[in-house]
Amino acid sequence: MKKRRPIVALLSVLLGLGACAGPQGETDDLPEGVRRVLANIKVPEFRDADYDITAFGAMADSTVDSREAINNAITRCSDDGGGRVLVPAGTYACNGPIVLKSNVNLHLAEGAVILFSPDPKDYLPPVLTVWEGTELFNYSPLVYAYHCNNIALTGKGTLNGRAKNGFARFRPQRSEMQSTLRQMGIDQVPVYKRCFGEQSIMPPSMVQPFGCKNVLIEGVTLLDSPYWVIHPVFCDNVTVRDVTIDSYNLNNDGCDPEYTTNVLIEGCSFRCGDDAIAIKAGRDQDAWRIGQKTAGIVIRDCRFYSRCNGLCIGSEMAAGVEDVYMYDVTIDRCYSGIYFKSNLDRGGFIRNVWVSDIVCDYVKTAFIRFETNYHGARGGFHPTRFENFLIRNVTGNRSDECGFYAVGIEGYPMRDIRLENVELKEAPIPYMLKNTENVIFNNVRINGELLPVAPSDTDNTHLKLKTD
Repeated sequence: MKKRRPIVALLSVLLGLGACAGPQGETDDLPEGVRRVLANIKVPEFRDADYDITAFGAMADSTVDSREAINNAITRCSDDGGGRVLVPAGTYACNGPIVLKSNVNLHLAEGAVILFSPDPKDYLPPVLTVWEGTELFNYSPLVYAYHCNNIALTGKGTLNGRAKNGFARFRPQRSEMQSTLRQMGIDQVPVYKRCFGEQSIMPPSMVQPFGCKNVLIEGVTLLDSPYWVIHPVFCDNVTVRDVTIDSYNLNNDGCDPEYTTNVLIEGCSFRCGDDAIAIKAGRDQDAWRIGQKTAGIVIRDCRFYSRCNGLCIGSEMAAGVEDVYMYDVTIDRCYSGIYFKSNLDRGGFIRNVWVSDIVCDYVKTAFIRFETNYHGARGGFHPTRFENFLIRNVTGNRSDECGFYAVGIEGYPMRDIRLENVELKEAPIPYMLKNTENVIFNNVRINGELLPVAPSDTDNTHLKLKTD
């Protein structure tokens, strides 16, 4: 992983952030919150014992199903007290999910490729999971772990989901099944009754640790995912490091921590068909019942090539998202560069967000965007609280619609949003602002013009930006 470049010292009363020394001898001036999050994150350690999948019958044949051998090696390794399950160089067919267990590091050697079956039936029976913020029983994720401690997916090998010939053909958006699931969440139907089996058109995530503690995903390449690519749910202490994603199917978000705390995402390259990062915390009444916020997220030293958005929080964030830190990131062409999205069904909050040292090339909609009317609302009135944002040292070339967009709900203003040292070279509309409180522009330039320090509401907020 590349060495982080120094960041200018910052004292922010707004977020209660202060200059500090970083972990492990780093001396960069970063918010105190970054140090706190990183201090909570420990990479899992494993017993010095190796379990080669070929010793359990796996064959680097690309046609012989090695799933049973891989899962048997994982079970033996876990039962013995843990260690590494080794996937040597070669191409292995896997007709169904790999299920990780506690104290196991599944390690793919350089040149190792696991080809998952494209047949959705191979990912049954259903397992407990979360789909677009709602709990249910659905297809198993391709790599799944349920309430495990100390797990890892590492190495320089490749996992190929082969979804373009299977799950990627499903079209769940605006379908009757999607609506049925969402209504189940609203009505608080018991989760065990939300069972979607062979007839489901809702694709699974590719890698999903569910309810796990101490998770490491490092070095691997992930291709052709069914849906969201890396989706930690109800987890604590998660590191995603030096991972390459190349997956352009619909709804291929790169990494979506949900109901999850203490997450480090660093050194990654995400080429994906939807948001590069989308931080989640559940949907509507289901999330209010669960009550587990997502908090303590550090994203750094990454490059994002996204068909939709760069950094996103939402729109499934009803249990609340806070303490998010993102810095030293390059974002290529996308819909919106930095995007916080919700709607009037969600409630919850997005607060205490620090974004610094970002380079973004071109955006189709808004360079920096706060959204309260994201599509898919079902008629509720539960305004989300947007509070305490500092976005600094951000540069971009062009937006097709707007530089900075923030439109709150009457009576529920977005509060305490500060932009510092932000420059966007071209935008038809410099900014759109309504129902906000304490928005500050400190050295913000759009179209070469310095924007006012304390901007007033604008009269152009009737314009509707494009959405992803």
